[in-house]
Amino acid sequence: MTQVMKGIRMLEVAQFTFVPAAGAVLTDWGADVIKIEHPVRGDAQRGIKELQRFALDQRRNALMQHPNRGKRSVGIDISTPEGQDLIYEIAKTCDIFLTNYLPSARQKLKIDLEHIRAANPDIIYVRGSAFGEKGPERDKGGFDSTAYWARGGSAILVSPRELEWPLTQPGPAYGDTIGGMNIAGGIAAALFHRERTGEATEVDVSLLSSGIWATACSVDVCMEMQVDPFSNPLPGKTVIGTNPFMGVFKTSDGGYINLTVLSPSQLIEDTFTHLDIPDCAKDPRFATIEKLNENSEAAHLLVREAMLRQPFAYWLQRLKTMKGQWAAYQSPLDVANDEQVQANGWIFEVESADGGAPIKLVANPVQFNKQTVSNTRAPEASEHTELFLMEMGVDWDKIEELKAKGAIA
Repeated sequence: MTQVMKGIRMLEVAQFTFVPAAGAVLTDWGADVIKIEHPVRGDAQRGIKELQRFALDQRRNALMQHPNRGKRSVGIDISTPEGQDLIYEIAKTCDIFLTNYLPSARQKLKIDLEHIRAANPDIIYVRGSAFGEKGPERDKGGFDSTAYWARGGSAILVSPRELEWPLTQPGPAYGDTIGGMNIAGGIAAALFHRERTGEATEVDVSLLSSGIWATACSVDVCMEMQVDPFSNPLPGKTVIGTNPFMGVFKTSDGGYINLTVLSPSQLIEDTFTHLDIPDCAKDPRFATIEKLNENSEAAHLLVREAMLRQPFAYWLQRLKTMKGQWAAYQSPLDVANDEQVQANGWIFEVESADGGAPIKLVANPVQFNKQTVSNTRAPEASEHTELFLMEMGVDWDKIEELKAKGAIA
């Protein structure tokens, strides 16, 4: 892959997925990311042993591989003076400093803007947070299930009002991964700005800001109307408007197909034909767009009945040549085997630390010159400590001394 970030080095003092995911994207793009982990505990996410009742193999832990592939792990206790001095020395060699530590922790550990910029005035300082760098909750932590999904509006938007409870976030690190990509974009813009002007900026991205960006169109409408007009229907209770070729349709074996033939005026015959009910296109009730809109409820019923006559696999093949837009509802496992996903190289492999089969990971969504991502696995905790410090010019006797003091792994 064209390594657009080759030659860029980032110092990452962050845990879990949201902020480290940005570092992972940069490694996909060729950057050298130095991940600082506690010498004993490592990244707190390494302590997650179970996911939805499934035990995680720590040597093949996808929750660590996803946001940490391609990085070098250096074990430093940044609560010690010796550890802090090492951080400043590393910062001198870096273009970017990335952290998700809370303001109070950054000050206590002496890794806030003032401290890092004292070591390197030209470094781009990047903060990822739950609720932003300003306001009364700037020092409050959070996860994507709280700050992104619940508070950002997505949960209420997708939850039918008839339900007693709102829907929970769809899978782990959902908002974390999206938010991490937002940080990566901010870093790229900051590097471009520094290249053009010489100014090193601060970059702030939060889970809440990412969450309300995801719901921005809905929030914009609500602000304009001063009312929430959105009401997601219960599954199977499709609200039928004037377009019968819009909605979710069930197949005979329990699969689901989304039809979004947004402008059907020139596609009436083609759509009905692909749904195996070609005679409907000649029915006076549906032959023109005006009549189709007028009789949309009757047409929608015919479409629903047609889809129920055949299994999911049949429709996947049958609809391939349809001119209007449609999509299959896929599980995450289905996505991994999607022909189009495979063809575009949106899934790649890294070697496994346990020596077993390669681990498959989702690539970041950006490609350069049509080239697919290649990368290395996530590091083991503190895996690169000694080699990296030697690369920095720290001699072996000093490394032994730092180890004895517990400042490094």
